[in-house]
Amino acid sequence: MTAEGFLEGRRLQLARGVLLQCIMGGYPAAKFYGSDDGDLALVADPGQIHPLPWSEEPRAFAICDADELTGESSNLSTRGQLKKVIARYAALGLAPVVATELEFFVFAPNTDPNQPFQPPVGLDGRREDGHSAFSVSSNNGLRPFFSEVYKCMAALGLPRDTFMHEMGVSQFEINLLHGDPLLLADQTFLFKHLLKEVALKHGLTVVCMAKPLAHTPGSSMHIHQSIVEIGSGKNVFSDADGQTTAMFRHFIGGQQAGMADFTALFAPNVNSYQRLCHPFASPNNACWSHDNRAAGLRIPASSPVARRVENRLPGADANPYLAIAASLAAGLYGIEHELEPSEAIQGEFDVPDHLSLPCTLHAALERLKHSQLAKELFGTEFIEGYIASKTMELTSFFDEITPWERRVLAAQA
Repeated sequence: MTAEGFLEGRRLQLARGVLLQCIMGGYPAAKFYGSDDGDLALVADPGQIHPLPWSEEPRAFAICDADELTGESSNLSTRGQLKKVIARYAALGLAPVVATELEFFVFAPNTDPNQPFQPPVGLDGRREDGHSAFSVSSNNGLRPFFSEVYKCMAALGLPRDTFMHEMGVSQFEINLLHGDPLLLADQTFLFKHLLKEVALKHGLTVVCMAKPLAHTPGSSMHIHQSIVEIGSGKNVFSDADGQTTAMFRHFIGGQQAGMADFTALFAPNVNSYQRLCHPFASPNNACWSHDNRAAGLRIPASSPVARRVENRLPGADANPYLAIAASLAAGLYGIEHELEPSEAIQGEFDVPDHLSLPCTLHAALERLKHSQLAKELFGTEFIEGYIASKTMELTSFFDEITPWERRVLAAQA
């Protein structure tokens, strides 16, 4: 939209079906978004209008709510779903606080998708070989790229906590500062857009797939969650003596109750399960533990005021609005129904059957399809539309024969 049109308050409208557009570009049957495919209004959030510092010509980026023309939020909007979850907490005098940890890979351009990704050639003329995890000099070869990323983050008002080289080849992680869930979802979304745009300027490719390289750790989007009282700001997971509260237990119980049903929301793509089924600290379970990275729900070591629950299931490919909404909604369900969690696990452990999670997209979608909890918390229209869109993507994947099948199976009698 032109700046003039935007500043005049001209309404921008969008067909409802676009909110269910699948990643290949197609749409499920019109019955999932209204047979008329009528319009929604895109309403810019005044606090999320950003001039883009990497753009050579003046451009701005506005994050919008997708609202029905009657004014209420569209049930198909993931941002709208998150706002509804936050409102349910507020009705109880509570406010969730979250932080996201986003991992990503920086690669050389990949013009042939049949070939594996490669790390870029650094300023030293060499490609990283995988020995730079957590090194203080690990990103020297990409310093011009990261310098612009930092400058653009500052220009967009994106505060960062820590940046580090992760375990994978040319893999990095950023920890965004904790705060309001909607703000953190916006910041995570905007940061991913920033990464890809700045990378293109530097002749690089940023990839937020869950598992872009074989034999290499995948990329997560861990979600740290706590709850405070509105007004006092007190963390309700800790009592006056610094001990855990019943609300802390119930929140974990709700997370456990929802993780299997919501796996398709946390792990939305075929590739998501490559990360989860080869778990380099990417646990595919609903166990919980104190500071054990093998558990899907980890309680990081912290002071009582910072006590929180880390959901380690979502990948970097997850929709931040939907993943945060699903995780918080599950926790609130546990609080409202006073659900008790399982016993905490420590050390090496075998996952009990009732705490195991779907390990393929097909299995996750089947679980979601039969979940009354998902429909209760997000509405039948959203869940059925989401499943329809993801089923199209899964069908498209199965329409192709992979190199592994040709390489290994073609010679079989």
